[in-house]
Amino acid sequence: MTPPVRRPRRPRRPLTAGDLAAVPPHVRPLVAAQLTRRGVLRGAGVLGVGGLLAACGTGSGTEGTSTAGTLTPAQDRSDTEKVVNWANWTLYLDQSEDGQSYPTLEAFTEQTGIEVTYSEDIDGNDSYYGKIQGQLANGQDIGQDIVTFTDWMAARMIRQGYTQELDEANVPNKKNILPNLADVDFDPGRRHSLTWQSGFAGLAWNTEKVPEMRSVEDLWRPELRGRVEVLDEMRDTMGLIMMSQGVDISGDWGEDEFAAALAVLEEQIASGQIRQVRGNSYKEDLISEDALAVIGWSGDITQINFENGDKWAFALPESGGTLWSDNLLVPIGSPHKKNAETLMNYYYDPEVAAQVAAWVNYISPVQGAREAMEAIDPELVDDPLIFPTDEYLQNVQVFRSLEPAEEQQFNADFQAVIGN
Repeated sequence: MTPPVRRPRRPRRPLTAGDLAAVPPHVRPLVAAQLTRRGVLRGAGVLGVGGLLAACGTGSGTEGTSTAGTLTPAQDRSDTEKVVNWANWTLYLDQSEDGQSYPTLEAFTEQTGIEVTYSEDIDGNDSYYGKIQGQLANGQDIGQDIVTFTDWMAARMIRQGYTQELDEANVPNKKNILPNLADVDFDPGRRHSLTWQSGFAGLAWNTEKVPEMRSVEDLWRPELRGRVEVLDEMRDTMGLIMMSQGVDISGDWGEDEFAAALAVLEEQIASGQIRQVRGNSYKEDLISEDALAVIGWSGDITQINFENGDKWAFALPESGGTLWSDNLLVPIGSPHKKNAETLMNYYYDPEVAAQVAAWVNYISPVQGAREAMEAIDPELVDDPLIFPTDEYLQNVQVFRSLEPAEEQQFNADFQAVIGN
C-alpha cells in the first residue's frame, strides 16, 4: 500500500540574505512570499512521470464567427488592450499570506504591463463547459482568454474547434515542457494547449474521526453513512471504483466493466452512504466535517491541511489511484490571444513553475522546475506529489481515452446516477 501523505506542521528556518542571493533576481520576491506562506509544508523520477502523463493525452464584431461550420478566431486586440482573463480551479495558484493576491501574477504584470483578471470559476469540467458551450458554439467571447480543462475536456474543446492555435513565437518556453507531454494524442505537437499541472485522485479522510483508509471499500463502512463524498469527475470516481474491482482502466475494458462499477456507485448513493457527489467544493465539506471521507485530489488535501489544522490524510488506495493533467487553452472568441500566450510562456519559466508547484503541491509539467525547487524549498524536491518517483507511480493508472460515442454514453449514465 502507498503510505498516507501528510505534512508535519513545523516551522522553517528564517530566510537569509544568503538564500536570496542564490535565487535569480526576478524571482526573489516570489521566493520570499513562498517561504512565508508555505514554509511549514513538507513532504524523483521525472522520466517516470513523463511516461505516465503522456497517456493522459489520451458578441461584438471582434468575436469569432462561424463560416460554413468552421469557427473563425476573434481579432486579437492584445497590442492595444494589455489585459488577460484566466479561469482556473480553486487552490490552483500561489497566494499571498493574506490570501488576497497572487505573487506570481503580480510579478507577471510588473514584468509585462499586462493586467490579469484571475477567477476561480471552475468547479468541474462538465459544469463549467455547460455554462460556456453555447457561446463557444457561436464563436463568441466568453469573457475568458485562458480556460483550464482536464485532458478529456481539452480534447473535446479542440475537436469541436473551440480553441485557437497557439503562436509558438510567443511561447518560446514551450520547449521546457516534459518530453512525454509535448506530443499527446488529443493535441499533436501541442498546437492548442499546454499542460498546467498534473495530479492524483485517491482517498482522503479526517484522521481525528476516521481510522486509516486502505481501499475504496473502506468508504462504505457503516459508521461513515452520510459522511462520504465522491467527485463528479467521472474518470476519477469511476476509475477508482473500477480499479477496486480489478479493472485496468488504462487498458481494454468496455460497457460491462463500467456498468459493474456504476452499480456500486448507484447503490451507495441510494443507500445514503454517499452524502453528495461534488466538484472542487468537496473541500468545504471536509473542513466543516459534513464529510469525513472522500475521493479527492492530492494537492487539495495539502492545501486544506495548511489552512485548517493538518487533520486530513491522503493516500492512493491499494488497488490504485488515477493520474490526470489539466491544460491551458485559449477559447475561440478570446480577443487577447497574444497576452494569453505571454502568460503561458511566463509560467513555463522553471523558477516560476517551481514557485507554483511549491504552493499547489501538484506535479509540475516544466523541465527544470525540480532543480529550481532546490532554491525555493529543498525539502519539496523529494515530495512524491510534486516530483513522484517511479515506485510511487506504480500504483496509479490513467483512464484510457474514450471514443466520442463512449464518452457520450458513459458520461450520460454517470450523470443519471449522480442526479445531474
